[in-house]
Amino acid sequence: MSIAFDVADKKDIPELIRLRLAYMKDDFGFVSEHEEACMRKQLPDYFERKLGTELIAFVARDGEKIVSVAYLLIIEMPANSILLNGLYGEVLSVFTEHEYRGKGLCSRLIKNLVEYGRTRGLGRIDLSATDEGYPIYEKAGFKEKEKRYRDMRLKF
Repeated sequence: MSIAFDVADKKDIPELIRLRLAYMKDDFGFVSEHEEACMRKQLPDYFERKLGTELIAFVARDGEKIVSVAYLLIIEMPANSILLNGLYGEVLSVFTEHEYRGKGLCSRLIKNLVEYGRTRGLGRIDLSATDEGYPIYEKAGFKEKEKRYRDMRLKF
């Protein structure tokens, strides 16, 4: 096994779609045919428009195959006293194929992602951790955030 770490580009979109679907099935336990069809329809255009600008995909490759991925979504908002340039990141959909887990791939991807965010001037990077991922993120320096506000959502 010879693993290479880099950033995905548009030629990797089919692999990113494959891994996104694998992540969804792994995280939610089930994806219906309708849900999968909708994702397969939306994802190519989304990746085409966002990959490399607002969405950075940090990947681990075993040969030509991407076996682990961590996304950094870069978000711009009006500047405030905490985010003076208005830029922050959110980690999304960290996933490693089962046979490659426990080999440090996610740790390395998160290290690369954090360094990228630091050098690009992001004010912070947020994420929501699973129990399985929590130790990896904590080791990389992430801390549980103090909440001043209640999280709320309106679904359509």
